[in-house]
Amino acid sequence: MNPTLVTLSVEDGLRQYGAGEALGVALFTWAIVFAVLFIIFVCIRIFGAIVGSASKKPAEAPAAKTPAPAAPVVEDKGEEFSSGSLKLKGCDEKTAAMIMAIVSDNTGIPLNELIFKSITLVEEK
Repeated sequence: MNPTLVTLSVEDGLRQYGAGEALGVALFTWAIVFAVLFIIFVCIRIFGAIVGSASKKPAEAPAAKTPAPAAPVVEDKGEEFSSGSLKLKGCDEKTAAMIMAIVSDNTGIPLNELIFKSITLVEEK
């Protein structure tokens, strides 16, 4: 009984492989393909980690690089700190407080670091 032969053409002529040899070549080729895919996967994960950590650093870097200004010493007389005056034009204090809270939440800046100069009610036409 003869094993099945697989014929592959090459530049110099024809070479015959036995069934076992052909299966070995096929498995080796598949192993190479999956090894290269795995290497690409690892490279993408490493690159993603580098880009992810780089995108987080700029948000933290300005705060870390610039020293915080020294807060002036103020005696506590039962008054709250005020960063100036706020002019309300056509809106009540409750609505203004809600607007300031929404701005603080959407920007991610703490409310005590924001300075509002005026809040004006705009009528829709």
